[in-house]
Amino acid sequence: MERITIDPITRLEGHGKIDIFLDANGDVANSYFQIPELRGFERFCVGRPVEEMPLLTNRICGVCPEAHHMASAKAGDAVYQVDPPRTAKLLRELLYMAFYCTDHTTHFYALGGPDFIVGPDAPVSERNILGVIRKVGLEIGGKVIQMRKYGHQTVEMIGGRKVHPATAIPGGITKILSEAERKEIEAMGRWAIDFAQFSLQAFNDIVLANKTYLDLIVGDIYCHKTYYMGLVDAKNKVNFYDGKVRVVDPDGKEYCKYEPKDYMRHIAEHVEPWTYLKFPYLKNVGWKGFVDGKDSGVYMATPLSRLNAADGMATPLAQEHYERMYATLGGKPVHQRLAIHWARLIELLYAAERWVELVTDKDITSPDVHRKPTAIPTEGVGIVEAPRGTLTHHYWTDEKGLLTKVNLIVGTTNNYAPIQMSTKKAAQNLIKGGKVSEGLLNMVEMAFRAYDPCFGCATHSLPGQMPLEVRLHNQHGELVDVIKQFVE
Repeated sequence: MERITIDPITRLEGHGKIDIFLDANGDVANSYFQIPELRGFERFCVGRPVEEMPLLTNRICGVCPEAHHMASAKAGDAVYQVDPPRTAKLLRELLYMAFYCTDHTTHFYALGGPDFIVGPDAPVSERNILGVIRKVGLEIGGKVIQMRKYGHQTVEMIGGRKVHPATAIPGGITKILSEAERKEIEAMGRWAIDFAQFSLQAFNDIVLANKTYLDLIVGDIYCHKTYYMGLVDAKNKVNFYDGKVRVVDPDGKEYCKYEPKDYMRHIAEHVEPWTYLKFPYLKNVGWKGFVDGKDSGVYMATPLSRLNAADGMATPLAQEHYERMYATLGGKPVHQRLAIHWARLIELLYAAERWVELVTDKDITSPDVHRKPTAIPTEGVGIVEAPRGTLTHHYWTDEKGLLTKVNLIVGTTNNYAPIQMSTKKAAQNLIKGGKVSEGLLNMVEMAFRAYDPCFGCATHSLPGQMPLEVRLHNQHGELVDVIKQFVE
């Protein structure tokens, strides 16, 4: 049996590889999306004071430290049974909306966008952010940089640092927002709304107006019918920072809705021997393997999942685009995975609108930003929506607040089963009769890029080194050489 290896896979955060096995006819018999790194954060956090966790866990990743910072602070709130003041919650969420705008911008223009804007068959040297800028113009490249700049400036003003924010703690936040800072953040937020609308128009002009790309989105190659997960507010509208976790079935009907503290009643994790990353699934449906449908416990947690799981967006402009997407794609829920890119831009607009709502709230500059914990620490769960999916931090402590056990289910981990399914299905549909090209392999990679996975977040190699293994095969599929780096 011939094996094709894509290693390393590209335009994602972290490291992974795809092994594709061909049968005697040259068709795909099986495919494995492997994560060759060992995750260790749950173990080396044990013994640390719970107050350190918002600073420690945001070092898991430099791409989305804000997500771990917020989930950890909320878990700390729960451990100490303390409800932060309203202003503290507003400031935490404001920082989070600015982060969301920055992160979604990065993925659309630098990671996922090249496949659509430049084209999946374009030379490798052009399928990157520079190729995107050459295609759309320097002015748009400048807008992308400006959006990232404004997002990081806002994170720094509230969080103390552009990367790895430091101000969210159990019971609230440590920094008060001045009126001068508020005005500056408001101006940047209003600019972000314009940028998000511009990005949605660009998606319309470049992607939706191109029949080839539209056929890819609505076709079957990248389609799976699974359950969908996302945080919702009291009105079942999308919320990134707070609320209950809602799950809908493949028909769009609510399957369950639960408080963060109850996640273990609904989520379990399956282990396969060929990868270090676990496969979460719906416990009360059960693990039935990598298959679609109501009888399978596989669920997805992405921007599209959040829109599928909600009854709408909580801001007016985002709601308009939400309605347009579902009208264009035939109603809810949408199962086509490439539509995640469209949903991501709708979320970008929502985050920008919410940014302005928060910064113009009358309480945003109040000095009441922290409530001192007084209860004996026990156990707590914090959940936010990371850009890549629902992020859960669960901490157990002794009576002194020292951690005795830690469990993290990160956004990408939620999506590992559907990513495995998507890459396998794409390979089976695209590779026939042993005919393989670099462009086809890139289209297999497009299946995982839609999820915007962060395997630096989901897994970690304890020595801090990047393990890679490149396997070279000749024209007969025979292994001729193996080049290893930091692999035993």
